[in-house]
Amino acid sequence: MHDYAIIGGGIVGLGTALAVGKRYPKARILVLEKEEYLAQHQAGRNSGVIHSGIYYKPGSMKARFAVEGNRSMVEFCREHGIKHEVSGKVIVATKPSELPLLDSLFQRGLDHRLAVARLAPDQMQEIEPHVRCVAGIRVPSTGIVNYREVSAKYVELIKSQGGTVQTGTRVDRVRQVNGMLVIETSHGQFEARFIINCAGLFSDRVARFGGLKPGAKIIPFRGEYYELVPERRYLVKSLVYPVPSPDFPFLGVHFTRMIDDSVHVGPNAVLAFKREGYRRTDINFADLFEILTFPGFWKLAGKYYREGIMEMARSVSKRAFVKSLQELIPEVTEDDLVPTDSGVRAQALMPNGKLVDDFLIMKGKNSIHVCNAPSPAATASLEIGCFIANQLPEATLGRR
Repeated sequence: MHDYAIIGGGIVGLGTALAVGKRYPKARILVLEKEEYLAQHQAGRNSGVIHSGIYYKPGSMKARFAVEGNRSMVEFCREHGIKHEVSGKVIVATKPSELPLLDSLFQRGLDHRLAVARLAPDQMQEIEPHVRCVAGIRVPSTGIVNYREVSAKYVELIKSQGGTVQTGTRVDRVRQVNGMLVIETSHGQFEARFIINCAGLFSDRVARFGGLKPGAKIIPFRGEYYELVPERRYLVKSLVYPVPSPDFPFLGVHFTRMIDDSVHVGPNAVLAFKREGYRRTDINFADLFEILTFPGFWKLAGKYYREGIMEMARSVSKRAFVKSLQELIPEVTEDDLVPTDSGVRAQALMPNGKLVDDFLIMKGKNSIHVCNAPSPAATASLEIGCFIANQLPEATLGRR
């Protein structure tokens, strides 16, 4: 019997297990992860950015947890000797029509009490010599890290607290039996007093296992990346982002100097035909049928069809992808890029076609469900974990 069972061993699930163990040192904590190895999905397939929080609406959980998570993640890395760098990033307006959006973003940075600075083109040249722009913003608190290493340290600390992390264990069903929760898995049954659903791409399905109707459905969007060949990495010093379009709910293709000094470029965002569809050829007909019969998907597609067509064009045409990059760094050519690993964003979508733009954390009977935790969830993983730990009823607490 466990006091708390966390379903999903991604960085949010692990951050939650760590926080629960700190709050309740005598609790019996179990993490169930379906993969044999940890950080195989969103935790290990992201750009490694320690986000500042500048993009997110003031008062939202994303804004609060990203700003606080930026500090706590950097402190965590320093405390545990995890290689990281607070390199800062620039957000670039490449045409006059983007200046009002840049101004709004700058004001949002001030609202979040970030040490943002406006940049004229000549000032941008001092920071990123190969970027061309009409104006920019520098966000100095943005950093970079390898979240696989962060996840590995989380596991080490969870085990030192007495918790259990069990891999290769897929959750198939959750039942209520005499006030207890019976979790049926590919490796037998486990009992728990309380479950915490951090299942990422499958979080909505796990919520339904627990009898909750989250309303939102997870729609997988594949982010496809290239990286600069080594001899052209000098084109980017740190992180270079465009001004995000108000007409599309993603940030646009950007340049990210990773902690290993490689430079990743992307992502574009296209519908994945499988919840874990990292390649164009990955298709799960049950997943695809679920998407295509969900009314919210067609409402979303109708609203953003122009932008969606552009994203699909960048997916199939390297030339189109490079053309977008050249708006930021004109020197980039097709020969400078080689494909690298893709990621899949677990994005919750409502039946009315609106993307859930904040973290979505819901309570069920003897359960809490993280039903939407895309970026900046890795940055905010410690803060999400603390938030969930503070919601747990002490009445469920057992003793080892």
